[in-house]
Order: sequence, then C-alpha cells, then structure tokens
Amino acid sequence: MREIYARSEVTTTADDEVRLVAALRLGDERAFTEIVDRYGIAMYRVARAHVGNDEAAGDVLQEAWLAALRSIQTFEGRSTVRTWLIGIAVNIARSRRRREARSSAFSVLLSALAERRTSPTVDPSRFQGRTGDDPGAWRLPPAAWSDLPEAQLLGKEVLGEVKTAIEALPEAQRVVIQMRDVEGFATDEVARILGISAANVRVRLHRARALVRARLEAYLGGVPR
Repeated sequence: MREIYARSEVTTTADDEVRLVAALRLGDERAFTEIVDRYGIAMYRVARAHVGNDEAAGDVLQEAWLAALRSIQTFEGRSTVRTWLIGIAVNIARSRRRREARSSAFSVLLSALAERRTSPTVDPSRFQGRTGDDPGAWRLPPAAWSDLPEAQLLGKEVLGEVKTAIEALPEAQRVVIQMRDVEGFATDEVARILGISAANVRVRLHRARALVRARLEAYLGGVPR
C-alpha cells in the first residue's frame, strides 16, 4: 500500500510542540492556524474513515477542534500533539456513529457480520493444495507493484481506485488502513487510539490490505492467469 498511496508526513520536534501548546494556551490565533495546517487533513481523513461521508467528517472535524481548544489547558504531553488530536477526532466520530446506530440497527448488524466474517481473505485457489510441490505456498502470487511503470502506479485513476477500495471496506478495517498506511501511525499508536490490541490492528490491516490489493490486481490486470 505504501508504494501507491501517498500518506501525510508531518515532521516536528518536541520543542516545537511545546511552543505550539504554550501559544495555544495563550489564545494565539497564529498557533491555531499552524496546527490546523499541520494536522487538519489527517484528522479529517481519519474522521471520514469512521463516518463514511464528507459532510459528517466535516462536522466531526469542527467538534474535534472545539474539543481540543477546550482541553488544551489540560494537555499533559504524554503523546504527541498529532496523536492527541487524532484521538479526539476518533472519539467524536465514534460517538456520532453510536448515535446513528440507534436509528439504524440493521446497518450495525451488517457491519458486525462483515468484521466477523469467516470467509477467506484471499481466494484459496491462489494457494497450492496439499498435493502441490510446496503445500500451502502461493500458486498465483500477488503482482509486484514495483514491476509496473511508476507513472501508472501514481496515476490519478489508480489513486482513485485505491480510495474507492478503501471506502468500500467495513468500517473497522477502513479506519485501521487509513491510520496505518495513509497517515503513517505505528501499530501501537493505532491500537492505543482505537482502544484495541496491537494483534487486532494487525489482523484488520491484513484483511484490509488483501481486499484493496485484490481490487487493484483486477483493475491493473495483475492477477496471473
């Protein structure tokens, strides 16, 4: 995924974060503008991965900024500012989803079934059977994206296909792949923000990557015949 989907990169130092937090506590508008420029896009994308549409994500983002400004005085620096802000956005997005779920129990059931599905992540026919030369190994391995022209991988159509594939994932998988592969959070950070185990993060990420890769293979014609 990292080869074909540009993720947000923010380079900052501990001293820089201390400066920003101190300025925000004093109500410095320039500091607020700076922090919005740095982290606003990542917050929006993670929120959208939870709520599933632009309008709702915009609402979540506004609530998240208000919540951040209200609680900046109590920020203790136990995490980076970026992680703290993303955590606020995630909590607000989850609250919104819970409110919506009360009036849409059927959609919640579908989401739960999708997350708990027992069907194989990858088509079993792509692996060798028990009688193969190397039982259990790939018979039709994934296409190597590095073998494709860079221009093709970075084309707008391909990136659009990646976004579409991610948006089609069940929410739990969509959020994890957004945070890990697009925003670049470490597994432990994702686990801490979402309140799940690192092992659970890895499972969801594996399923998400496999489904996105399958869609791209079909789109790029990369499935061996």
